[in-house]
Amino acid sequence: MKKIEILLDQYGESHQNKQNKLIHWFCVPLIFFSLLCMVWSIPFPFPSILFGYINWATIGLLLVLLYYSSLSLALALGMGVFSVVLVMAISVIDQATNELLPISIFIFIAAWLGQFYGHKIEGKKPSFLKDIQFLLIGPAWLMRFIYKKLGIAL
Repeated sequence: MKKIEILLDQYGESHQNKQNKLIHWFCVPLIFFSLLCMVWSIPFPFPSILFGYINWATIGLLLVLLYYSSLSLALALGMGVFSVVLVMAISVIDQATNELLPISIFIFIAAWLGQFYGHKIEGKKPSFLKDIQFLLIGPAWLMRFIYKKLGIAL
């Protein structure tokens, strides 16, 4: 069994309850998005590089995508597409308002409250409390469901 399948199965052990799973479908992407927004808000020393698309957030995303590619190239591709959509959305929000950081902090807190509520329903602690890398496995766990529906192998 591939390492990614082992990690996804371990993550899934504490995500069996239907309500908790549903909560994760909303909260995990929102947490990923809000973290990206918060990092996007950190001033970058060269703001005009590629119209502002090269910043701490996109550099961090590249590192995350390298991690995913070490587990599965197919997974990295899917997460890359998802990340491009998020970057485009963040860019639009950032240009439309000066409130990117407060908005992202609100989303982050609300989504984590949802996550902890889901785990209360589940009766199991969040996986990342056992191993920090599960913070990145959560989005991959959701991507696996999408891949299964599309018939794509990890």
